[in-house]
Amino acid sequence: MTKFLEEVGRATLLTLWSIFFLFKKPPRLKHFISQLTYVAAETTPVVLVTSLFTGGVIALQTYSTFHRFNAEYLIGAVVAISMGRELGPVLTSLMVVARVGSAMTASIGTMRITQQIDALEVMAINPISFLVTPRIFATTFGVPLLTVLSDVAGIFGGWFVATKLFGVNEYLYWQKMVDLTEFHDIVGGLYKATFFGFIIGAVSCYYGFYTKGGTAGVGKATTNSVVTSSMLILISDYFLTAVIF
Repeated sequence: MTKFLEEVGRATLLTLWSIFFLFKKPPRLKHFISQLTYVAAETTPVVLVTSLFTGGVIALQTYSTFHRFNAEYLIGAVVAISMGRELGPVLTSLMVVARVGSAMTASIGTMRITQQIDALEVMAINPISFLVTPRIFATTFGVPLLTVLSDVAGIFGGWFVATKLFGVNEYLYWQKMVDLTEFHDIVGGLYKATFFGFIIGAVSCYYGFYTKGGTAGVGKATTNSVVTSSMLILISDYFLTAVIF
């Protein structure tokens, strides 16, 4: 219990310091954009493929039920609301954890065990401001952007399955989606994605920053980072859903 509280305290302090340095000494725009580009480049293909098939699965499952009541025209709305509120932000965040969060932990962890972070301190460069702050806020801004792509891909995946495979009227698919999907459904999901992105950056940087135990420690830190981030995303998703929707 003591070790757990110690880790929570260190993670909280690291996160607060990173926020403090964002305002006191913001990272260079070039550095921030570099991290944001890395997040997008690494994750976009995976997010698009995953979301495309997720939307298709929603349409597939929904059609078998709605067909009994001649309500197939509602599939578009179901896909859009499901992706916007829940599956878009959650699936995107989990993909970012797997692709980017793990890489962040491994990168910073390697710098720790090879004493590169100590070298930064010797050169009077604050490692939190230089390494942690831009990464945390790159994921904070990057995950919502990827979530938008995820929502669009999921909607088109559902459209293909519903209209091309099951013959649902295309006009009704899009019309009912527009009629029944509210702006709040999409924006609420983006709020969640922003929070998830912050979690990913903070947890990934924490485990990397405090890596110990040589090369084996880097692997252990990366595993702990992915597991912890995924759990926190799913746990916080419940509470955010209850508050936002």
